[in-house]
Amino acid sequence: MEMKGIGEEPETQAAKQAAVLRNTKQEILPVEVLAGDVGGYRIYPAHALGSGKIFCGYDTLAQWVVEQKTVVIDGYVGNLWDIISAGLTKEFEKLGVRVNWLAMQDFLKPEAEIDQLVSPFLGDEDSVWGTKTTRTLADFYQLNALAGLEPDHTYAVNILLGPGAALCGWEVPIVYVDLPKNELQHRMSAGSITNLGKSAPAKATAMYKRFYFVDWVVCNQHKESLLPRTDVIVDGQGIDWITWAYGQDIRTGLTALSQSVFRPRPWFTPGSWGGQWIKAHFQQVNQEEPNYAWSFELIAPENGLVFESDGILLEVSFDCLMSLSGRAVLGKHHRRFGNEFPIRFDFLDTFEGGNLSIQCHPSQAYIRENFGEAITQDETYYMLDCAPDAKVYLGFQDDIDPAAFRQELEDSLEHNSEVAIDNYVQSFPAAKHDLFLIPNGTVHSSGKNNLVLEISATPYIFTFKMYDWLSKDLNGEPRPINIEHAFNNLRFDRKGKRVPQELISKPYVLDAGADWRTVHLPTHEVHFYDVHRLEFESQVTVETEQACHVMMLVEGTEVLVRIGAEETLFRYAETFVVPAAVPRYTLVNIGGGTAKVVKAFVKDDYGTAT
Repeated sequence: MEMKGIGEEPETQAAKQAAVLRNTKQEILPVEVLAGDVGGYRIYPAHALGSGKIFCGYDTLAQWVVEQKTVVIDGYVGNLWDIISAGLTKEFEKLGVRVNWLAMQDFLKPEAEIDQLVSPFLGDEDSVWGTKTTRTLADFYQLNALAGLEPDHTYAVNILLGPGAALCGWEVPIVYVDLPKNELQHRMSAGSITNLGKSAPAKATAMYKRFYFVDWVVCNQHKESLLPRTDVIVDGQGIDWITWAYGQDIRTGLTALSQSVFRPRPWFTPGSWGGQWIKAHFQQVNQEEPNYAWSFELIAPENGLVFESDGILLEVSFDCLMSLSGRAVLGKHHRRFGNEFPIRFDFLDTFEGGNLSIQCHPSQAYIRENFGEAITQDETYYMLDCAPDAKVYLGFQDDIDPAAFRQELEDSLEHNSEVAIDNYVQSFPAAKHDLFLIPNGTVHSSGKNNLVLEISATPYIFTFKMYDWLSKDLNGEPRPINIEHAFNNLRFDRKGKRVPQELISKPYVLDAGADWRTVHLPTHEVHFYDVHRLEFESQVTVETEQACHVMMLVEGTEVLVRIGAEETLFRYAETFVVPAAVPRYTLVNIGGGTAKVVKAFVKDDYGTAT
């Protein structure tokens, strides 16, 4: 690790350290609210926690720890534990306190044993996917040795540090260091962290697969078990800083969010086909990136929620909200989905970019049997913006010959030759506010010059690419092609005239008033969610009917969401969520013209499934 040089400013050292530890141009969440509001889309939405609720710095946490005498500092995989312990040690030394540091890594099972433990869930070595593990975090540790561990009270302070620290069973205060998964992935790409129980980083693709199918699963389960009794929650994404809050205050804040409107923090990433729309319209994003392919607006397994107190910010993962208040968020559909948030919003930006791969997604049975997921990746494309030449690839030509199509795909993969896609796959002109329906098994792709709002079921990595237009990723490497998986799932009956009839939504007015109307954009019978568009000049009141509503302002500049006496402002292209616990809300147009808000929600016939 590069260390500070003589006379070097701390800010310069922190920037250099961050460059070593993170492989991204995206900034870390700032410690404090940025001064001034530049207008437009906001990349750091924050929810007020009240004054005096969030603390900044290792010094304040060290003082609290000294008062407790013995603590466990548990937390998520991917945290920079050496930096955290060093930051606290520096403050303990200032206080003249002797500390007995104990490390969970000393109680891990041998690496070879852990590799054998997780191997059944990682699939083939060259596969992108595995199967969600049935293991627990405790399975990674030598529990007998851990059970014999006792604090040494000849020291003023005893600390057991690392993922799973609370497994020791000590009846002492628990500190939990949470970590947003976007930051974890930036560290993963830099090779500055490892998977659980590994002594060294691996290729980023292999690490991500292990994180998704094993590490995140066991860490999420462990965090959920601790959250109701955690004394302190720390935001671990900073390199040279931390912010923290008392667990009860975070729990109170999360409960409040479950009763009102909230907006997750989005995050952005470039890609081989990425475009320029996000850079042009979202001025706060880093303009040095070559493009942005995705904005993950609401992808529950990876997004975070940001709290603010006296201008200080702290982020916790979205799953904390679901763990504590999943029933309030999902209402009558909680029985079907439990604490797994079911709906995803993200942007696909191909403006001045390229085509997405020709792809499909797995059937419900296939994703459950092969990857351990409860629901599959059923999608829709809502066209937020389009250039005049934009199009969407969707469904097969009427004369599709599956064998000939597969042979040409195989030949392309072997010889790096172009595929005459239009001979096999249909394409349709795209216009603003169109909704294209992509139930599992449907061949599809977004063409260039689209800004797609992808409204989807939450699973998000199960894309079977058949043809990638001979493009390379940002590192100059070909992206994985998955012809075998695709042909195990493709619906070749979705072809010809059936495609525009069944896979392009036919909007109609469902309800209307003096200056508002509700437009229904019906989804496919396979989709468990539906889509409405609320169009209004002044305001419209909506009943939730005990269902969670995921929304975005898709035309207009600003709307207020009024819930009782509380009003919250949202701007064009910002995603926001009204939980099922809110009986009704009013959308108020304060931007002039006609406001249009897309609303996605679970269909009623999925509410009572077990």
